[in-house]
Amino acid sequence: MELLRKWLGHPEDIYHLLRFKMGGYRAVMPRMDTDSLGCGLRTCYRYLNQTSRSFAAVIQALDGELRHAVCIFYLVLRALDTVEDDMSIPLDVKVPMLHEFHSHLYQPDWKYTESKEKDRQVLEDFPTISMEFRNLSKVYQDVISDICHKMGVGMAEFLEKKVDSQHEWDKYCHYVAGLVGIGLSRLFSASELEDSIVGQDTDLANSMGLFLQKTNIIRDYLEDQMEGREFWPREVWSRYAKKLSDLAKPENIDVAVQCLNELITNALHHVPDVLTYLSRLKNQSVFNFCAIPQVMAIATLAACYNNQQVFRGVVKIRKGQAVTLMMDATNIQAVKAIMYQYVEEIYQKIPSTDPSSNKTQQVIASIRALSLPGSPMASRHHYSPIYLSCAMLLAALSWQYLSTLSKATEDYVQAGEN
Repeated sequence: MELLRKWLGHPEDIYHLLRFKMGGYRAVMPRMDTDSLGCGLRTCYRYLNQTSRSFAAVIQALDGELRHAVCIFYLVLRALDTVEDDMSIPLDVKVPMLHEFHSHLYQPDWKYTESKEKDRQVLEDFPTISMEFRNLSKVYQDVISDICHKMGVGMAEFLEKKVDSQHEWDKYCHYVAGLVGIGLSRLFSASELEDSIVGQDTDLANSMGLFLQKTNIIRDYLEDQMEGREFWPREVWSRYAKKLSDLAKPENIDVAVQCLNELITNALHHVPDVLTYLSRLKNQSVFNFCAIPQVMAIATLAACYNNQQVFRGVVKIRKGQAVTLMMDATNIQAVKAIMYQYVEEIYQKIPSTDPSSNKTQQVIASIRALSLPGSPMASRHHYSPIYLSCAMLLAALSWQYLSTLSKATEDYVQAGEN
């Protein structure tokens, strides 16, 4: 019955989940014909689906040869990330591997068969990935190799040091996510689906990555603590506790939430750059690819803001909510309306006694100025009484079916949770 209460509380989720499952997702993620692909590319897309439920669908929805370039880009970085994550590799072996990894793209036989990580197949069968990399146009190869090199160097730098200052937080996020945004933007421009300015403006592309990475780091506090990882910047959390782990103690919940709010405020500063970046995109498949993770992120931050649950368990946006975002975020006015909605939600939750309240209000004011509702999307959650009554009746009659449906759509909405 808990699920029934959830549906009754958000009847619009039912409509969007049904619409999504009954074919609506094809508008943002059309089916790709894999039968026409060569053996190597089919293998690469199989690895893509095995290693990322969240990105596989949106990558395969990209247009033309850009789709293959981004698929290979993802797998190369997944292989690099697998090396970084593998704690069984000694540092004296791992550091040179990270520095030299980009060179393996041009070595047909290179592979690594000693990894213990779950995604080790991308290292064990790296020859297939590197072969398809070399089959790409040189303009794509140059971007992927360059980003792989820079990311490997950055990962090696942070292997043995923690994130102390906010500047280092930005630097770490740049290495693991900002460079991805820069690389993708250069691929978009190289494909000629987007203007050259998209790939040239590295500051905006970097912000796209930083906003997503900071959101993940903020949300995943407890999970990272349980696995012995620390990504919150010491410069911030040390003002609230002696150790980062202390924020999870019940007696520290008030200061923990204040620390959380300060970091969310920091992340919100990237939103104006995100909106500027998205406003430049022309190709629909590229826009969907870029916009969906960004609206998922703002919804996640709104759910996390001033929320004690971040220190007690997992904070996730509802699946119906995620589906709605995926299907709505198809143009810049819609994205602006979504951003406006969620920063208003944050604004309503700002405690007057919060040390960061003034800064939070200021950054929200700057986002408001860029995303004032001026399109029909601004009222996208207003439903007629008749519709709501029908939706509630449907929920009462079919809550068990929707439980199964929600599970079936899991693969498509993981982008809001990863």
